[in-house]
Formats: sequence, C-alpha cells, structure tokens
Amino acid sequence: MNEPTGTRPFAPFEWMLSLRYLRARRKEGFISIIAGFSFLGIMLGVATLIIVMAVMNGFRKELLGKILGINGHVLVQPLESPLTDWDAVAKRISGVAGVRLAAPIVEGQALASGTQASGVLVRGIRAADLEKLPSIAKNIKQGTLEGFDDGQGLLIGRRLADQLSLRAGDNITLVSPRGAVTPMGTTPRIKAYKIAAVFEIGMSEYDSAFVFMPLPEAQAYFNRAGDVTAIEVYIDNADNVQAFRKPIADAAQRPIFMVDWRQRNATFFNALQVERNVMFLILTLIVLVAALNIVSGLIMLVKDKGRDIAVLRTMGATQGAIMRVFFVTGASIGVVGTLLGVLVGTVVCLNIESIRQFVSWLTATELFSPELYFLSRLPAEMSVGETTAVVLMALVLSFAATLYPSWRAARLDPVEALRYE
Repeated sequence: MNEPTGTRPFAPFEWMLSLRYLRARRKEGFISIIAGFSFLGIMLGVATLIIVMAVMNGFRKELLGKILGINGHVLVQPLESPLTDWDAVAKRISGVAGVRLAAPIVEGQALASGTQASGVLVRGIRAADLEKLPSIAKNIKQGTLEGFDDGQGLLIGRRLADQLSLRAGDNITLVSPRGAVTPMGTTPRIKAYKIAAVFEIGMSEYDSAFVFMPLPEAQAYFNRAGDVTAIEVYIDNADNVQAFRKPIADAAQRPIFMVDWRQRNATFFNALQVERNVMFLILTLIVLVAALNIVSGLIMLVKDKGRDIAVLRTMGATQGAIMRVFFVTGASIGVVGTLLGVLVGTVVCLNIESIRQFVSWLTATELFSPELYFLSRLPAEMSVGETTAVVLMALVLSFAATLYPSWRAARLDPVEALRYE
C-alpha cells in the first residue's frame, strides 16, 4: 500500500483543527487551563522584559546625559607646571574637529550656609562657557545668567536652595577651609554672595551639591593666582571619546594628564551593564517556564486526541500534516502571547511615569526616590534592537517547545490508538 500523498503544507483543514484544539471543551478543561497559563506566561514575560530593558536603557541615557551635561567628556589637568596658559590651551583644544567646548574651570570644596549649612562643590566657570551647557542654561528656574561674569552672583541647584531655604536674590555664605595665611596659621575664608540664579537638571546629586561661580571670582576665592584647576572638554560623540585623546594632547602643546568620562565613571556604568545582562537572563526564565508549559499542555493534548489522530491517519492525513496541526496549536499560543506582550510592554513604557505616580499615590510611598536613584522621573527608552531580540527569543522558545509533542503526535500508530476503542 502506497503512503498517502496528503495535501499541501499548512492546508486549511490543518489550521481548522489547530484552532479547534485551542478551544476548551468540558473534558479538556485542564488542558485549556495549561494553555491559558502558557499564554499568560509568555505575554507577561515578553512585556516584563521589554519594560525592564527600556527602563534600564532610560536610566543609562538619562544618567549619561546628566552626568556628561555638567561634567566634560575629557578632563584635561596640568603636569609639571600650573595651568597658567589656560586661555591659549583652551582655544587650541576648541579648534580640534569634533570638540564642542573647552571650558577652563576652578574647583574647590566649601561649606554653604543660609538658614542651614551644607557641603558643596564650587566650580568657577566663564559665563560664555556656562551658556553652552544646555543642561544648565536651559534649566534655569529662578533668576538669570545675564551679567554672570560681571558681578559676584552665584548659580546654585534647586535642591540646595530648598535645603538652605534660599531663593534667587538672597545671600548665601561660603566658607572655605583654605583662606588667608597668617602668622597664626591658615584661617578659613568666609564670604557672602548673592544668588544670581537657581538651576534644576533633575539629578539630585548635582542639584544639591553644585555651586557655579564666575571664573575670576573663583580664582580669587581659592587663591589660584592666574591659573585654573583643569579644562573640561565636551565632544560631539561621547562614545567615540578614545579617538579624541591624541588630537587633544597634540593641541594642548604642553604636558597634560587626561581622564575621560568612561574612566571617571567606570565602576558605575560597568555595574549598570552587568545588571542589564543579568536582568535579561533572569526574566528570560519567565518565557522559558511558559514554553515548558506549552510542552506539557501539548503532550496532554496529544494523549487525549489519540483517537482523533488515528482516524485522521486512516483517512489519509500524513505524518507531516499531523505534526503541523499540533505545531500550529502550540505556536499560536507563543505568537499571540508574544504580540500581546509587545503591545502591553509598549503601552506601559509610553506611560511609565504616569503609572509610577499612580502607584506612588495608591501606596502612599515614593517609588524610585530621587535621593536614591538620582533622577526626578522614571525614564523608559525602548530600543528597536533589544525589542526585536526579545520577540525573536520568545518565538524561538515557543516554536521549539512544540517540536517534541508534534513529533510524538506524528509518530502515533493508528492501529495501536484504535485497538482499545
């Protein structure tokens, strides 16, 4: 007897049977429950993966933008002699192709006091350079930067202003331990300044600790006789910082020591990358468990449908047709679950901040405290590449889960299946 030639692959009757097996009947209720849990597992696994990866991407982008918005991509420090020729060096570095800004700075620590006191990092900088830093210049909440170089006004962060109960126009007192040298020793330098403006970049660590001062005043306050602490260099492409080290060194034309943003924040960003990879692996287990549920559900369905398979085989259905029927049954759970997971994940990512605020209101707690996470809002940045990887991973696991049960159904002997019917 010749083997039946069968029909073309994925014929309408195969789809009809596959979808029919997905609908619950009374005696197949438990199998349908397993299929439902598989569907929910894949949907929630895919959605959770997309949301978590998007939030971690958002964290990295926001932190990188804020950290590099106030700190340069490359810090140029002097070697052998003080940086007294800072103006000429800064101009030469600014001329390097791809360098956006070379800003000479004077840095020092001080104690800021108003109604209370707080330690701050004072940074002396020119007004023209400050206006080229969008994270500062575009986030002035009170006051103005006009005449910043001419007067003795300071620019302070919003959280520092709130902590000291001060506003633009009020006076703030700075106390530096390194003041004038007297016969009795070094005395602290205490001086009152007017607050010219208040900024808020949304990163609590900077909003509560940074004070910007006109460069000439900072040189006088910290006893820098015509020199500066360093030159902050900002480039167009932060990820390509390594390529700028040699051109900057050549342009400086003097002994310098360079530290780029990757070296200054290596521990932080490496930890963030490791955390992203570990979270991806852990959350993939959710999809894997759901795929294993597909395996168990299909095996039970094959055992329950043994008589149907035998009848189909005697009517001329090929082993390939039987295999495709159960493949489509299991794959449908994975495909629909994955697509709905992508939809749910996308909707949550687009409304993540509103959801955070609602949950905070509902639980009367502060989720993602700015003091702990450094950000004033919860960011989410979906990546096309990562989302595609999540979808492909879920589909591959779903399809792989159907292979053994489908193969087992195709191998079922119709004679044995009908012997006791």
